[in-house]
Amino acid sequence: MSWRKGIVVRFHSDMVTVQDLESNQKINCFLPGRFKLQKIRPIVGDYVEYSKDQQNAYGRIENILERKNELYRPRVANLDQLVLVTSIKEPRVDLIVVDKIIVLAEKEKLDVVIVLNKTDLLGSDEEKREMERFIEIYGKIYPVIPTSKITKNNLDILKSYLKNKVSTFAGPSGVGKSSLLNVLDPKLKLREGEISKKLGRGKHTTTYAELLYFDFGGYIVDTPGFSSLELRGIKKDEVRRYFREFLEFDGFCQFSNCSHTVEPGCAIKEAVENGQISLSRYTNYCQIYEEIEDSSLKLQ
Repeated sequence: MSWRKGIVVRFHSDMVTVQDLESNQKINCFLPGRFKLQKIRPIVGDYVEYSKDQQNAYGRIENILERKNELYRPRVANLDQLVLVTSIKEPRVDLIVVDKIIVLAEKEKLDVVIVLNKTDLLGSDEEKREMERFIEIYGKIYPVIPTSKITKNNLDILKSYLKNKVSTFAGPSGVGKSSLLNVLDPKLKLREGEISKKLGRGKHTTTYAELLYFDFGGYIVDTPGFSSLELRGIKKDEVRRYFREFLEFDGFCQFSNCSHTVEPGCAIKEAVENGQISLSRYTNYCQIYEEIEDSSLKLQ
């Protein structure tokens, strides 16, 4: 019996759905008992080898190929890029959430594309200035694409970033990830949510990670939203490497092991004072550094 290659597009309790890399057909595959005994399980985005039964009704996972990367939350593998979806209004996303997602992506060496969604809701001058400030801060480091499912602005640009790549949409609940995907490819027909009036944040509509295939080429992982993040597996001394704008100044500090938080003669702090590094990004760096340090101390 010959083995075929596919990519895991959805994980169920006792089987996975695999999309064949040649035919694009989907087949439900069982996991052999040895995987369970060894506590091995594929995740969405895994490339696998599988075999079919005689009736071609079901498949069996025979081998999980080596992963090039893996994100913990959303739990996906073998990504080319992370598309961070955020918004200025309904909901207003805290920039610390934005920067934590970026840190997780940088750790896995993923390209980052930022989508600033729901721009049609920005009515006041202050809201529009806030959008401009966001683009000024992050647009120097990553592509930032302002979008709206209502006006459909810049959707062609977003499609060009998604085409023929394996991407994940990540961001807090309510920022419009599923709605945006439905506009990009109407055949997806994803369930769309709304903002809770009481809580002021989005309601979860996606309850599991699933790999979706675009008609125009490429895969996207639609994932559950979240409002907070755990930075698992990241050491405090690594964090500075995941803020790209720090790299230009890193190495010019007075101390070679400078944490860029409290030491004198810090080139990063000087760059913040000179306006070369955003104060909000630096503040979030310090908060993330302290959170990881506190977590490390609790484990000791």
